[in-house]
Amino acid sequence: MSCDTLHEPARELPVTGEFDLCVLGGSCTGVFAAIRAARLGLSVALIEKMGSFGGVATISSVNVWHTPLDEAFKKRIFAGLSQELIDRLKRRDAVNEDLANPNVGWRFNSAEMQIELDELVLEHGVRPWLHTSFVAPIVQDGQLKAIAVENKSGRQAIKARFFIDATGDGDLCERLGLETYIAAHRQPSTACAAFSGWETLEGVNWGELIREHGEAFNLPQGFAWGGKIPGSDIFMLAGTRVYDDCSTAEGFTRAEIEGRRQVRAIHDIMRQHAPNSKLILQSLPARIGIRETRHVRCHHQITGDEVLHGHHFDDAIAYGSYRVDIHHDDKPGLTFRYLDGREIRARPGYPHEIGRWRPETPDSPTYYQIPYRSLIPQGPFDNVLAAGRFIDADSVAHGAIRVMVNMNQTGEAAGVAAYLALKNEQSAAAVSPTKLRTLMADGGSLMLPV
Repeated sequence: MSCDTLHEPARELPVTGEFDLCVLGGSCTGVFAAIRAARLGLSVALIEKMGSFGGVATISSVNVWHTPLDEAFKKRIFAGLSQELIDRLKRRDAVNEDLANPNVGWRFNSAEMQIELDELVLEHGVRPWLHTSFVAPIVQDGQLKAIAVENKSGRQAIKARFFIDATGDGDLCERLGLETYIAAHRQPSTACAAFSGWETLEGVNWGELIREHGEAFNLPQGFAWGGKIPGSDIFMLAGTRVYDDCSTAEGFTRAEIEGRRQVRAIHDIMRQHAPNSKLILQSLPARIGIRETRHVRCHHQITGDEVLHGHHFDDAIAYGSYRVDIHHDDKPGLTFRYLDGREIRARPGYPHEIGRWRPETPDSPTYYQIPYRSLIPQGPFDNVLAAGRFIDADSVAHGAIRVMVNMNQTGEAAGVAAYLALKNEQSAAAVSPTKLRTLMADGGSLMLPV
């Protein structure tokens, strides 16, 4: 590979818009940040490099959100825009609900969600840019003033008073030179796939077939799950495991190609070893489902102990009950840790190893909290917040908090915090947690006691 460099000539960029807030990344996390800010009266730009909103839930075809109840399924722990969006999808018969299930709270139609998110964005007067890539931050006099973007109209600048990085990979934070890090054991990615003809596998232990014949097809030993899309006979399967680092261009490219290869391998296993199989591959995701890339160093790193012991934060802005779910990058299978002390090691082809990560106790927590300070990047820029899976968390904590319903709440919190910072002419770090929690509750979020 050549190490030569080229000089890109400086250019004047046309400013295509000026806003109170610019949100980078159109996942549900980013969309919810934009909507909460718009409801409070901010003008908002929303930048997304793909052709639709929703991120992993839509573009990556992961059509499952986890329960809004605590681990004991007795207490609601969040509401807000996640519930609003589910309610809108219910009106289109696009959701199946199973709230007392640790694996699936809601299963939805990802295509319906894409359109519903379009409507939400437009209803709230948010200015969307699709097929638009973030290129670089524009810093003047030590302050982040704008971002450069590239799309079909060429390279342009978007100015804003405040910015939320909801890119999933912390692209804005990284290009601002803020401290980021890659976990020593990064959770692998998964490419989903949609199949018709799944009913022809009735009576077939397809998971066992994958385990039994996977080595012959060069399939890593992972974890396969799936279910039918609501109102359809199409089956969504998540059964691949891809280890490439998606925070680099080379790794991301390899991951996309490898994920598709593994989908075909699973398809071929069924064709060869399930005699009555008539599976047809109907669609692949527009982007592989990424569990983890880089993290940004924030004012607080959430730890596994804080999650597993249900630590309370005075600036809590999000709540979750999804178990610690570690997809290993250095050995087959995965490990589940529950707040009640149970631990389960699931390894393909072997019985589950059931134990405890701590002794049984009568007063186990049933949910955990995410603090606002874990959304505030360390560094000199006081008008930037992080939201989504790259916030500051150690490997154990990340295994729990990374799921979409948790990250959706961080988006809502960031949008409300941006409003408070601009209204009070203060930095993101100076926003009052009490005022933030109160305003989130006023807007429909469920704020539990701290």
